[in-house]
Amino acid sequence: MESPHTHTSQLTMGTRGSALALAQSRQVARELERLHPGLLVSERIIRTTGDQQQSLPLPEIGGKGVFTLEIEQALLSGEIDFAVHSLKDLPPLFPAGLCLAAVPAREDAGDCMILHPRYVVASLDELPTGARVGTSSLRRAAQLKALRPDLETASVRGNIDTRLKKLESENFDAIVLARAGLNRLDIAPRLSFDCDQSAFVPAPGQGALAIEARSNDMRTLELLAALDHAPTRREIEAERAVMEALGAGCSTPLGARAIAEESALRLWAVVLSPDGKQRLFAQHQSTLGAADALGRHVAALLKEQGAAALMESLAE
Repeated sequence: MESPHTHTSQLTMGTRGSALALAQSRQVARELERLHPGLLVSERIIRTTGDQQQSLPLPEIGGKGVFTLEIEQALLSGEIDFAVHSLKDLPPLFPAGLCLAAVPAREDAGDCMILHPRYVVASLDELPTGARVGTSSLRRAAQLKALRPDLETASVRGNIDTRLKKLESENFDAIVLARAGLNRLDIAPRLSFDCDQSAFVPAPGQGALAIEARSNDMRTLELLAALDHAPTRREIEAERAVMEALGAGCSTPLGARAIAEESALRLWAVVLSPDGKQRLFAQHQSTLGAADALGRHVAALLKEQGAAALMESLAE
C-alpha cells in the first residue's frame, strides 16, 4: 500500500518557543519521522500572547487561548501544517476549520509540590502552618486553600526553570508544577512529592499533548493519525466534556481526571470558589466509548450541587 506521505515529504510544525514546548514538539516530530520513513518535519516557533506577557497573571491576559491563538492563526493561514500544544492550554472548542488530529500517549497527569531546600516533607499535610506556596493557576491555588486554609498562595509565572529559581529567590516554601513538564525536560527536583490526584485534581488534559491541524487537510491528518493513543484520547474527551458542559475556561478553578481502564472509564471532577471555601466534587464511571456522555453526566452531578451558580459568580 502506498504510504500517505509519498507526495508530501515535508511538514511544517508550529510550536511555542519555551524549553518545554520545544522538548514536547521535537519529541512529536521525531516520532512522526520514525513512523513515516522519508518524512521531514521542520519547526516554526511562534510567540503567543501568553509568552509575551510573562509578568501578568493568566486570567488578566484573557485566560482562554492565550497560548494558542497565534499558532491557530498560522495554521488557518497555511503557514504551518500542524501544531503541538499542551492539551490543557486548549479551550474546549476548536476554531472553525481546525481539529484535534491526534492525542499521543499521556505523560504523568498529576501535580508536583517542589519544596524549598529547608524542608523535607512528604505530603501537603506536613507543610508548616502559613507556608507560602507559588502557583500561577487558580485551580491549584483554590485546591491548596480548600485542603489547607492556612497556606498563603502567590502567583509565580514563567517557564519551569524561571519558576524553580523563584522558589529560592522569591522565598517560597514550595511551588506547584505539573509533573509531566518536569519529566519531559528530564528535571528531577531533589525535594518534591506528588499531590494525590483524587484530592488535588489535575487540570483537564494535564500531561497530554494535542496535535492540531486543518480539518480539510486529509493528507496531513492521515500522517498525524499514527500518533493517536486511544486510551488517552478517551480520557481527555471525558475531562474536556466536563469543562465544556460547565462553560469553563482554561483559568477556571476546575479539575477533572479520567482514567481509561480495560473496559471502563472512571472520571472525577472538582469545581471550587477561588478562596477554596466551596468545593464541589463528583465522580462516575462508564464504558470506554461513552467519554463525552460521561463528562456531561459528571458536569450535571456538579450542577446539582450548585456548580452553575458558582461558575456564574466567577464570571462576574
